[in-house]
Amino acid sequence: MGKRQQRFSIKARIKSIKTAINGIMIVAKEEHNAWLHIIATLAIIIIASRLNITVIEGSLLIFAIGLVWTCEAFNSAIEALADEVSGAHSIGIKKTKDIAAGAVLISSLTALAIGLLILLPKF
Repeated sequence: MGKRQQRFSIKARIKSIKTAINGIMIVAKEEHNAWLHIIATLAIIIIASRLNITVIEGSLLIFAIGLVWTCEAFNSAIEALADEVSGAHSIGIKKTKDIAAGAVLISSLTALAIGLLILLPKF
């Protein structure tokens, strides 16, 4: 049998949220590319707030921003774990890190395309 199921606990949920926020803060503080995402996120929020965008367009922009941040967080987690597991050069770990970085690039390009499709016609 697996782990015994615990009762719902608000205290445990709050601790879980604090842990997750700490993870976001680590990404924002320690990952150089996160600063690019912060700048892009703020720019999109400012631009979109000044334009007449629909709820659907706003939702798509929020989704695109969330996608990029999620990929960046996963990429950061994979890199941290890989570095912890093996400090030595490894072809497999390099491949894993490259694939994770590729996911961030794919999500960023997707977000850029969504942003251009929504915002460019407004100008």
